Amino acid sequence: ELAEWNIQYQKKFGFIFLICASGRSTDEILAELKKRYSNRPIVEFEIAAQEQMKITELRLAKLFSTKQNASSTKESYPPAFARKVEEDRVSIIGGHLSTASGASTGKTLQTLTRTRPPITTHVLDVAQGSPAAGIDVRLERWIGTQPRPLFGEVDVGGWALEGSSATDKDGRSGQLLSMVEAINPGIYRISFNTGKYFPAGFFPYVSIVFEIRESQKLEHFHVPLLLSPFSFSTYRGS
Repeated sequence: ELAEWNIQYQKKFGFIFLICASGRSTDEILAELKKRYSNRPIVEFEIAAQEQMKITELRLAKLFSTKQNASSTKESYPPAFARKVEEDRVSIIGGHLSTASGASTGKTLQTLTRTRPPITTHVLDVAQGSPAAGIDVRLERWIGTQPRPLFGEVDVGGWALEGSSATDKDGRSGQLLSMVEAINPGIYRISFNTGKYFPAGFFPYVSIVFEIRESQKLEHFHVPLLLSPFSFSTYRGS
């Protein structure tokens, strides 16, 4: 039955059914496939992309965990090195390599359980039904004299830049935050240069303000933007 539903799914959406199957039974996978089959293509495209990221992150985590364990049995270690990356998934590699290089110098490092930066985003062009590439993205954190920005009041100078990037061909931005275990709680603002992407559109830029509380500092926050020339929407993803 699962194979039959896979064929139906691929005919409808144009790509194979993607799901991070770790820890899931065949019945659970089939139930999820049936549930997602009713999605609109643009929604399913986004879910499939998120599932592919989870699969890739899990494979990379296992790969570098295996390599690190193997190297720990040797008397000498390879030289330390670091690599700065922009893509969220590639930054996982940098995180694992940094941990391994710390071991080579005899330092005690805490292994991160995160597999991606705490805040990520992507942009979908819902008018075209495709990822939106080349959109500049800025992530800022509130550091003003007041505990939080207030609606209707001027907040110039209260925002500090955390990171900036641009969306790639898959609509995903590069790394906006370092790979930290616990993110600083507070008010964050993520802004998109939508006017550059839609010169004749209604929005010169879009800013999304959200709050991360103390109890949420170990969680992941995916804040996507679904964009068209005259409308946009967002939500907290996984």
